[in-house]
Amino acid sequence: MKLVLNNLTKTYKNGVKAIDNLSIEIGTGMFGLLGPNGAGKSSLMRTIATLQSPDSGTITFGDIDVLEDNMSLRKVLGYLPQSFGVYPKMSAEELLDYFATLKGITNKVERKAIVKEVLEITNLYGVRLKNVAGYSGGMKQRFGIAQLLLNNPKLIIVDEPTAGLDPAERQRFLNVLREVGSNCTVIFSTHIVEDVKELCNEMAILNGGKILKHSTPKEATKELENTIWTKIIEKDDLEENMKIYNVLSRNFNSDNTLNIRVHSETKPSDDFVASGPQLDDVYFFALKQDEPVIA
Repeated sequence: MKLVLNNLTKTYKNGVKAIDNLSIEIGTGMFGLLGPNGAGKSSLMRTIATLQSPDSGTITFGDIDVLEDNMSLRKVLGYLPQSFGVYPKMSAEELLDYFATLKGITNKVERKAIVKEVLEITNLYGVRLKNVAGYSGGMKQRFGIAQLLLNNPKLIIVDEPTAGLDPAERQRFLNVLREVGSNCTVIFSTHIVEDVKELCNEMAILNGGKILKHSTPKEATKELENTIWTKIIEKDDLEENMKIYNVLSRNFNSDNTLNIRVHSETKPSDDFVASGPQLDDVYFFALKQDEPVIA
């Protein structure tokens, strides 16, 4: 099933245009929506998830007209927002049973079976009797995946799910998402480039409510071949280099010097070294191109 957004717009009462005439098609598999904080990712996720209405445009998922029939989408939707609360004195097993009831699974035997299945998929079965409020950040996120799997969703939306997780918890979470995302459409919203590189077969870069690039991580990276150059500079020289070159990113070295990455069709100067492009370069290049030109 394909998710199709056409000419979607959303402007809030304070004048912020969160979604700007956005059109895109998203098919089966892991889709990464990459953008900085404030790019409009959460607004887009909430709109697709029927939690808010756009000002104009259309959304279809398969044969479902989402804006006209949001209940049909909700039946096949699994949604993990950026932050969510849990009842403090309920175990994971009890809470999932409660959520399954809310999702219309009235048969007790069937409910018990699906709760057991989603606990096993998310590697939480061993701690199913523990109160969810006492879970670590990564365990809570995996519980979030467990609850959205209860209705066997065809469309899964996860909004900034790895923010704040330590590396081990992040890896466990991504492994769970990778496992569940092979047979349905998963939209993975994040500002962490590495998440998209590791997980997604397709991606889009969003900023200012607009799609700046829609490609695969591999193809997008290949487009920048032979255009990325690096140079080590003193940190006091950064401002001068920013004026002269198209600096995409910079990183500190152990000796407090800076390693800058520059985009240029030709070698900028003799002290630059050619470097293979990375997905980070794609991301920063797209954002750079979107910056307003100062006259």
